Amino acid sequence: MSDDGVLVIEGCAVAAVDAAGTEHRSGHVVVRGNLIEALGAGAAPEIVGATRIDGRGCLLTPGLVNTHHHLYQWVTRGLAADATLFEWLTTLYPVWAGIDEDALRVAATGALASLARTGCTTSTDHHYVFPREGGDLLGAEIDAAARVGLRFHPTRGSMDLGHSAGGLPPDSVVENLDDILRASADAVSRWHDRSFDSMLRIGLAPCSPFSVSADLLRESAFLARELGVRMHTHVAETLDEHQYCLDTHGCTPAEYLEKLGWVGPDVWWAHAIHLDDSAIDTMARTLTGVAHCPTSNGRLGAGIARVTDLLAAGVRVGLGVDGAASNESSSLIEEPRNALLFARLRGGPRALSVRTALELATIGGARVLGRENEIGSLEPGKLADLALWRLDGPAHAGIEDPVAALILGSAPPLAALVVNGRIVVRDGEIRTIDEDEVGRQVARAQASLVAKAR
Repeated sequence: MSDDGVLVIEGCAVAAVDAAGTEHRSGHVVVRGNLIEALGAGAAPEIVGATRIDGRGCLLTPGLVNTHHHLYQWVTRGLAADATLFEWLTTLYPVWAGIDEDALRVAATGALASLARTGCTTSTDHHYVFPREGGDLLGAEIDAAARVGLRFHPTRGSMDLGHSAGGLPPDSVVENLDDILRASADAVSRWHDRSFDSMLRIGLAPCSPFSVSADLLRESAFLARELGVRMHTHVAETLDEHQYCLDTHGCTPAEYLEKLGWVGPDVWWAHAIHLDDSAIDTMARTLTGVAHCPTSNGRLGAGIARVTDLLAAGVRVGLGVDGAASNESSSLIEEPRNALLFARLRGGPRALSVRTALELATIGGARVLGRENEIGSLEPGKLADLALWRLDGPAHAGIEDPVAALILGSAPPLAALVVNGRIVVRDGEIRTIDEDEVGRQVARAQASLVAKAR
């Protein structure tokens, strides 16, 4: 389809995830160029020359938004499978110390392709490992995202608190403050696109309270706000981190971040599991967002976030798969299901509905990234980021409510994934890359990284 072409999807159930909760048992969408032109019930109008997709047996939703990931970890999956977070990190840091731009390009391509297969149209990334001889790591993953065809929000991460200074990472993968700030400003200058239909926006993301200094957090916040970009970091993921902050800083992780300016509508925290009522009130008051990563949290046994309480307080909540080394499937469509299950385990059968779970995966993530006026729901004038899920196979046929089938059933195949008006996945196959070749490259990169660390 050309940039100004027309795409019509019709005959499908539609869940618009808009403020009115618009749904159609049988409806259509018209896409012109990269924008949604029309959405409604029944058959689409005849449009000469339009590309048409028969959506019968399918559910059309907004594309899913992934608000937290570490793409480089795609080539270190399956390691330290039974470890706690701190044990897992100390095992994997020596392996990650060997990452270079070629390995990261392969890892990011594989990880983003997996996301596309599971309904993701927009992904963030939090890359904070920068070995001295690694090359242009951020540029490598940006190339990968352009190749796969996803809307991309990478963050220039950082660590300056190595093992010799009381931090968790080895000294070989940390940087000094001045170098980090220069590289961060350069990343924004090179790549950040503020336009309405931007496919690429940059954020700044010091890694975590136990791997960065207070100066780095403080100065990164000043720089991000001077440059007008968003801010991201890990907060309150485990009880180990909670105790570290109490012992080292005399306060909780949330209190520590607030002191250093890491709250506000331009900030989103990853995980935010171990929060007290005061921390949730602070997040609501300051409009600080959360990337909830239920599968990774379960994989590492980190705990269950208070999602129902966060939503009740008015906190913006999106979903993330987190790094592939703590979520080997990295299936974004599994995250709303697991968010629902975990919330109900914690709060009972009405803690989270299937439609709220879908909202977290779509418009919730868009709000966290500050793009709710562009993506996250199906509305005329918004960007054409769409997922068409096939629900007429034996795994889903007979489930009356298509939203319940999508959220509670097994992950369905994609009939189509459209990003910025471009068809990226069709009938379960990615059109933009050779997945078999990428798989072979991933296996080679993984073997090479592990061998380096031995």
